[in-house]
Amino acid sequence: MNLPVVSPPITAEAALGRAQAERETLDLLEWPRVCQNLADFASTRMGGDAARTLSLPATLAASQTLLARTVEMAVLDDLSEGGLSFRGVQDLTAVLLRCVKGGVASGEELLGVAETQAAARRLRRQVDDPQLRPSCTALIEAMVTLPELEQRLKFAIEEGGRVADRASPSLAGLRQQWQSLRQERRDTLQALLRRLAPFLQDTVVAERHGRPVLAVKAGAVGQVPGQVHDSSASGSTVFVEPRSVLSLGNKLTALDARIREEELRVLAELSAAVAEDADDLRVLVDVLLQLDLALARGRYGRWLGGTAPHLESDPEAPFRLKDLRHPLLVWQQKRSGGPGVVPISVDVTTDLRVVAITGPNTGGKTVTLKSIGLAALMARAGMLLPCSGQPSLPWCAQVLADIGDEQSLQQSLSTFSGHIKRIGRILDALKRGPAPALVLLDEVGAGTDPSEGTALATALLRTLADRARLTIATTHFGELKALKYNDDRFENASVAFNAETLSPTYELLWGIPGRSNALAIATRLGLDGQVLDQARDLLAPAGDGEVNTVIRGLEEQRQRQQAAAEDAAALLARTELLHDELLQRWQKQKQQTAERQEQGRQRLERSIREGQKEVRSLIRRLRDERADGETARRAGQRLRSLEGSHRPAPERRQPKPGWQPAIGDRIRLLALGKAAEVLAISEDGLQLTVRCGVMRTTVDLTAVESLDGRKPQAPPAPVVKIKARVASGGAQVRTSRNTLDVRGMRVHEAEAAVEEQLRGATGPVWVIHGIGTGKLKRGLREWLDTVPYVDRVTDAEQGDGGPGCSVVWVR
Repeated sequence: MNLPVVSPPITAEAALGRAQAERETLDLLEWPRVCQNLADFASTRMGGDAARTLSLPATLAASQTLLARTVEMAVLDDLSEGGLSFRGVQDLTAVLLRCVKGGVASGEELLGVAETQAAARRLRRQVDDPQLRPSCTALIEAMVTLPELEQRLKFAIEEGGRVADRASPSLAGLRQQWQSLRQERRDTLQALLRRLAPFLQDTVVAERHGRPVLAVKAGAVGQVPGQVHDSSASGSTVFVEPRSVLSLGNKLTALDARIREEELRVLAELSAAVAEDADDLRVLVDVLLQLDLALARGRYGRWLGGTAPHLESDPEAPFRLKDLRHPLLVWQQKRSGGPGVVPISVDVTTDLRVVAITGPNTGGKTVTLKSIGLAALMARAGMLLPCSGQPSLPWCAQVLADIGDEQSLQQSLSTFSGHIKRIGRILDALKRGPAPALVLLDEVGAGTDPSEGTALATALLRTLADRARLTIATTHFGELKALKYNDDRFENASVAFNAETLSPTYELLWGIPGRSNALAIATRLGLDGQVLDQARDLLAPAGDGEVNTVIRGLEEQRQRQQAAAEDAAALLARTELLHDELLQRWQKQKQQTAERQEQGRQRLERSIREGQKEVRSLIRRLRDERADGETARRAGQRLRSLEGSHRPAPERRQPKPGWQPAIGDRIRLLALGKAAEVLAISEDGLQLTVRCGVMRTTVDLTAVESLDGRKPQAPPAPVVKIKARVASGGAQVRTSRNTLDVRGMRVHEAEAAVEEQLRGATGPVWVIHGIGTGKLKRGLREWLDTVPYVDRVTDAEQGDGGPGCSVVWVR
């Protein structure tokens, strides 16, 4: 079935309901907490604010672009010494808005504009690389850094936001006058302090209402002419501004006003310059924000131990998530020292539409739902997934969930009513919203009569199988476990339960329905034993005991097979190590042989040089006038000795390629020059055990040759062949590997498919043919009776399909 890609037009009311369903899903999956955790990795305040209110892309292309930026920034951050820095980047939105409206920005705000531009230039140099970072490079192409504006702002504004003297000649002159008057007033006050010391309470110039004053004794206030600004609480001290500095103070006040006016004029000019480039600055800020979010996603993903997912454009694509961990549980484990997170693996094929998860309460079913839902949302937001390997999943345009208790006393909603209203919004969103969609349902059909709840849940899941790409539902209803045997779009899964410790293991098992284990959990929680005994007595006649026994047997057999698989994997690992060791030994021996040959060649060259040197010495002695007959005789003997020691070996025929000794062959030992018989050959073929006369020894392959002079050819590098031992009878549990669905085929087509499956079978094969008219089943049974390697054919267990499925046992 092909899912629709284009959604039909929707009304405003329908759009509002769909938006409400999406908001509910985000809250139920605790997406705001994930965004809050992401915000902790942002480098700027605006990046943190944007991460907390992170919006999900509306298209696959947008998600793929975000994911590419995430990976590129994470790699660049790892390669940069000390990591990437966004120091100096500020949010200029409010400043630009004020400047565009004709307002005046403060010196600190204008300096922030300049520092943001400087940081943007620095980041641009680090990021710009079309080969290594194409997505981020394409992002910064629209960014203009405006170096002229940056230099003008830094020239006019000092550190701290003060307008610099160099920004205006008149401002510099006014400030110089102000400093001169201030110094003159200070000198005058110091002189008054010395002259009026007997009339003063303190020899320090104080300040009242922004004016300098002297602390004059109340009785001597007439001795200090001036303006009284204040007095002490006791009345013994009067604070007087001397008359001689009043005029200076008034001049300073007037200069302060003129200086402020000039500073405001400079700031207004700079604000107008910023307003002219406001559009470019907005683009710059937005690019920096996107880079900060990409870096935050990369750092958060690396902290989670995440991997970049592969987003499939095909809505029918499978979900493959190996060792998926809930990101909030990972956060709790690392930040708060919580317990270790048990990973789950999800493998949903293209033809599956509904997965029913069963198992005990507190076993991890709801955590599994939330983990898968958050994985789809994180992949859509361009984040790394806390998985191992290469996660792959289709891009989900909608993720809709019904998790938890929707009971509301204010709205007069029961638990069941709340679930029904939320499911209604989900169905409406599926009908009118874009595809593909992922639907997550917790305890579907619960909260009402079990028989009616089962019927409603069955109908709902069948409807969702037609409308959604994938629906994952948790349930305790046994009837939902049997849906997979009537519809190949359904699959079972369960959370594991340790019957010995009476506690869940939080592992997700595919293909096996689970038991609720309510009585086991009640036992662990200490419920009264008499109540439990009566419950077991009441449960036995209900017929669930046999089904639970089958499920328990399947779980035990799966555990045994898993243990056997782990032993086989360990054996394989040890064998691979042995293979590597043998290969290294062979290569080392080959290298040693080459080294020995090189050493022999060097010894021969040295011997030749020494012989030539001695011959030249003998010739010189013979040419000496004093040489006599005895000298000539001795020289002749020495020459014959040198000839014998340096006589070349007799020329042999070119060896014929491909000769290798075999046991019983006669060969020649090069070191002795004698013939010998081959008694044994090592496994790698590089050593021979030979007998030469009464002597028995082991020699290298390179130390022998055939009697007709042929050199042996080195055998190829050894290859260790590993034979996997399979227990007789093969797997006794039905899996996807040993199950064949032939429904819809003709008899001769089904025969060909079954024959192909039986050729590689090591155990029983489950053939699903359905019930129908029975023609396909009878045709297959009659043909299987004639197949010589088929031992018997039986109906499958009721839990595996019953009469609609045949089990073929091979000899």
